[in-house]
Amino acid sequence: MRIALWQGPSPEGDLSLALTTIGRMAIAAGAAGAEMVVFPEVFLPGYNVADPGIGARSAEEWLAELAPLAQAAGCGLTVGLAERAGDELYNSALCLDASGKMLALYRKTQLFGPREARFYRPGREIPVFRLGGKRCALLICYDIEFAPLIRDLAERGVELILCPTANMVPFAHVPNLTVPSQAVNHAVAIAYANYCGVEGDLTYVGGSVLVNADGAILAKAGEAPALLIADLPAPDPVLLSTQLTDFRPV
Repeated sequence: MRIALWQGPSPEGDLSLALTTIGRMAIAAGAAGAEMVVFPEVFLPGYNVADPGIGARSAEEWLAELAPLAQAAGCGLTVGLAERAGDELYNSALCLDASGKMLALYRKTQLFGPREARFYRPGREIPVFRLGGKRCALLICYDIEFAPLIRDLAERGVELILCPTANMVPFAHVPNLTVPSQAVNHAVAIAYANYCGVEGDLTYVGGSVLVNADGAILAKAGEAPALLIADLPAPDPVLLSTQLTDFRPV
C-alpha cells in the first residue's frame, strides 16, 4: 500500500482554499500511485479559527464535497473536519476510498484542552474498516498519545491508524517520539499528518510521519509544507512487538 500525507498551513476558514488544496494534493498523490492521502485535523475549515462551527457541515454534506475530489484523483481521502450533527459539533475525520465511497467517520474521543471542550462533543466509538486489504482505524491528534486506545485497536486486529493532527509548539516530542513508540510498542503502523506554519496564536511543529508497525520511519517531514508519499511494506516479523501475547499482569 502506498500512503500520502499532506503537511501544510491551515486554510484559516477559507473553505474554497481548503477544498482546492485537497483536490490538488489528492491528484498529485493519486498520480504517484497513493491509495490514500491524509490531511490535518479540522482542515475543513481550519483548526484554530475563531469558531469552527461557522464552517461546519454534516457528514453527508462533507461527503458530497469530497467524493468528487477523490474520484477525480483516483485516490482515497482522510480529512479532518468540523462535523455538524443536529445541535452538536464534533471534531471528526472522514475517510473515503478512491471511488468516493465513505469508509469511516470518526469523532475525536480525547478532546485536548479547554478550547476543544468548549466547541466540541467527544465521540464514543472507534470504527474499524478495511483499506487495501488492511484493517484500519482513524484517530485524531491527542488520541494517538493514549496507549490504551492503541492497545485496544491492536487487540481488534488493526494494522494501520490514519491520524489527522494539529500539533503545535511546544509538543514536538509527539511526532518525534510518541508516535514512533506507539507504533513499535503495539505493532501498528501510524500515518500522522500535521499542519505547519502559524495560525492565530498557534505555531505548528510539522513533523508529519509515517511509521511502520516494526518502528521503521518510512517518511518524515520537517517544518515546511510537504506532500509525503511512501510505500507501507510488510513489517519485519523479527522486530514486531509481541507485548499483546507476552504481557503478564503483576
